[in-house]
Amino acid sequence: MAKIRLAQAEVTSIHRHGFWLRWREEELYLPFALFPWFEHATVAQLCRIEAVGVACVYWPGLDVELAVDRIRQPMAAAQLAGNKDC
Repeated sequence: MAKIRLAQAEVTSIHRHGFWLRWREEELYLPFALFPWFEHATVAQLCRIEAVGVACVYWPGLDVELAVDRIRQPMAAAQLAGNKDC
């Protein structure tokens, strides 16, 4: 029987200008200047994160859902009109 492996998402560090997200084996930086809906979030809101499928993350306390590819290419994220991406 094959094991099903779920993607893991975790905030590893929060700084004044952004925060680091561990997604599987990779560390991604989300600067508040390009992801402004996180700037005034509490630590609890940032750290409560869920993996959605194999390519999205969701912050339920903020109702923000982002594709991991959008985080990898933050300049595209700056053009988002809303807070839903997946």
